[in-house]
Amino acid sequence: MKKFIDIELIGRSTINSILQMWGYFSMLKDTIIHIPSLRITPVRTVLYKQLYFTGLQSLSKLAIIGLLIGVVIITQVSNIVGYNAVLIGKILIWVVIRELGPLLCAMIIIARSSPAIASELGAMKINNEINFLKTMGINADIYLILPRIIGISLSVMIVTLYFQIISMFGALALSSFLFHTPLFQNFTIITTSLHLYEIIVSSFKSLTFGIIISIISCYHGMLVQSSITEIPQAASIAVTQSLFYIFLIDGIITLITFL
Repeated sequence: MKKFIDIELIGRSTINSILQMWGYFSMLKDTIIHIPSLRITPVRTVLYKQLYFTGLQSLSKLAIIGLLIGVVIITQVSNIVGYNAVLIGKILIWVVIRELGPLLCAMIIIARSSPAIASELGAMKINNEINFLKTMGINADIYLILPRIIGISLSVMIVTLYFQIISMFGALALSSFLFHTPLFQNFTIITTSLHLYEIIVSSFKSLTFGIIISIISCYHGMLVQSSITEIPQAASIAVTQSLFYIFLIDGIITLITFL
């Protein structure tokens, strides 16, 4: 009789998931412990490079996307209900600040940085560069993992804030141009509708997403053992796992904070 449920497969998958989660938390714990090592100049240099690659190099694309998001929101809301400054302001806050800003920026960072980090670390393991570091007495967790996790986490927070500002001001400017309303009036409506609590939740989301992306990418990059064919597999797993967990955590945070 054909089995519809493979108990062995389910059990093996469950155990692998638990071990994987344990690996993520262990890497996070080690990162927190080693944070004082950022005072070391070579470690800070790697951190600055990661901030440049993950944060600064993505700002131009995020600015364009942010402006387009603001334009879409203004035009769609205006077509449905006409011009309503208060409603437009609230929708901008709901979409850009609460949800779309942190989530979309995290997805862009995943697309740009997750496969790059996993592939880079995987290649370093195959080429025995990490073993060379250990031979020279250099802790690979401090030199390679710490600055990448901190750099990506900070970058996601920075680019999310940048995206939100560009999107909001772009929408306000378009609204003033199309409906001949004072820009200051639209800005006042936004500031009165926006609360500090929403900014804090948005910042917490983006920081959490950055930590998730960086840890998963580094973890799977370091799992590469001996074959070059493992590198694209690690990059693919890093992307899919990062996407899964940011959507999961986004749903959890939203349910906890806004319901």
